[in-house]
Amino acid sequence: MSGAPALVSLPQPAAPRYLKLVLLVLAGVLALGLLSPETRDSDFWWHLRTGQYIVETRSLPVPDPFAYTTATAPLAYRGEDVVRHFNLTHEWLAQALFFIVYRAGGFAGVVMLRALLLAAFCGLAGFVAWRRSGVLDRGWMAGLAAAFVAVPFALDRPQLFTYLFLALAVAILDSRRRLWLLPPLFLIWANCHGGFVLGWVVLAAYCAEALVARWRNKPLSDERALWIWSAAAVLASGINPNAFRAVEVLLLYRSSAMQSYLLEWARPALWPPSLFVVLLAAAVGAMAWARRTVRLVDWLLLAAFSLAAFTAARNIIFVAFFAPVFLASYLPWKRALPSLAGWITAMALAIVIFWGIMAGVFFDLRAANWRYPTGAADFLAAHQVSGRMFNTYEYGGYLMWRLWSRERVFIDGRALSDKLFDDYIRILYNHDDSGGKSAGQLLDQYGVEVIVMNSFEYATGTMYLLAPALADPAQTEWKLVYRDPQALVWMRRPPAGVAVLDSMEVFGQMENACSLHLERDSEYPRCARRLAQVFAKMRDFKRAEHWLAEYLDRPHPPDPEAERAYNEYLGAGK
Repeated sequence: MSGAPALVSLPQPAAPRYLKLVLLVLAGVLALGLLSPETRDSDFWWHLRTGQYIVETRSLPVPDPFAYTTATAPLAYRGEDVVRHFNLTHEWLAQALFFIVYRAGGFAGVVMLRALLLAAFCGLAGFVAWRRSGVLDRGWMAGLAAAFVAVPFALDRPQLFTYLFLALAVAILDSRRRLWLLPPLFLIWANCHGGFVLGWVVLAAYCAEALVARWRNKPLSDERALWIWSAAAVLASGINPNAFRAVEVLLLYRSSAMQSYLLEWARPALWPPSLFVVLLAAAVGAMAWARRTVRLVDWLLLAAFSLAAFTAARNIIFVAFFAPVFLASYLPWKRALPSLAGWITAMALAIVIFWGIMAGVFFDLRAANWRYPTGAADFLAAHQVSGRMFNTYEYGGYLMWRLWSRERVFIDGRALSDKLFDDYIRILYNHDDSGGKSAGQLLDQYGVEVIVMNSFEYATGTMYLLAPALADPAQTEWKLVYRDPQALVWMRRPPAGVAVLDSMEVFGQMENACSLHLERDSEYPRCARRLAQVFAKMRDFKRAEHWLAEYLDRPHPPDPEAERAYNEYLGAGK
């Protein structure tokens, strides 16, 4: 039978070895770029000041030297004193390292330290994926996937050491090489961050796999070494200022009402699906497909760290490690990239790296000073202000870094007292009800002479009501003495030479503050929505219309109420 010749699909030539190296290097540079934004975390500053205190005094910061409220704060729940001591001491080694790096290399050194720690975490995910699958392309892809999920965690905090040490522990246990490294690893880890208890979970999972193998009469050849070095690692992790109380503290956190206010402890949104959800779903699908060959330890680790991620958003990053590893391990397609696809991929990676560097979003080796009350701190330092200060939670760390020891803070991110936090909330939102002391009474109780605050919680758009309350012309006790887009400063008794401003300038400050955040961090536009509500209440519909338009012009969830209000303001403002 005659006819057209059948088309034969010729296999694509495999990528040359040097191209694999190029792809690996480009993936590593891209990961470093993604993980090196400017220093922008409000907690970094109190870690830096604590590290300086530890290095210079060679002692732990107990009792708390930085806040004037801690020593007198009553216990709100049983065991809060244990939590307080833990929060003051469990990160001492990481804090000292941060300060040493800062003193040697400034913010550039801090940013690069963070980028290298996180890139190593992602690189270890790639290494384990490569070792398991035997395909280098899967390795760098897994590492890069981890880097993309890790971007929101590119913060200068001691948690970075938990990320790295957990990845190292998995790499050691999975390869069964150099198990003797586990005890010194856990010893250092336990003095850098309390997350070393997650290492216990990893040890338990691998030991459980060994137990089941023995029960099935297929004991592992290195089972004895695994148990000995795992036990030694757990014992070594007890050599820290809090011994083995980390587990107790984690349970005590559940008694803390303060935790419910902290966004990082909230459960993550699962819809619309983020990259972490997509990766996790893909990993579960691959493991279900290959269920007959999936190792028990992988099911255990997937279950443990997925549960941790669904419990608190701060744990999502661990899925960034395990999901790409399991996906690379169990995907049925094992072929490497063909040569043409490899060159196209290399070009795409190079273009992204070039764009990131030219746009200034990669290797941004500085601090994001626009986020912090730099001008307010300069003002207080210039006038040698030392009266007791009330400050907002997110500004406590920066003010601690800039003004201690002349000034001590009211509150900061160390989360040392639930009762203090409750009083802080009552002051910040100007509570004046029968359920407790009013904001004014609490300011008097704490002997506050100076207020340093911002206007909004920008992620939610919540306005701090103390500011507009102090702007009321009927209020004469507090005088506005400084304002810029970052902060407001009020004093009871301004010193000589300090001019008193019109208190109504508070509303202009709120507008400037929201404009700055919309310009620099536009993913959080809800301050504009809140400003529209404020000006509508003041019957200034033109400004209300302007701010609601600012909100609606930016990405936001469906909000028919805001759209209706905009049409109302549009008509009322004419």
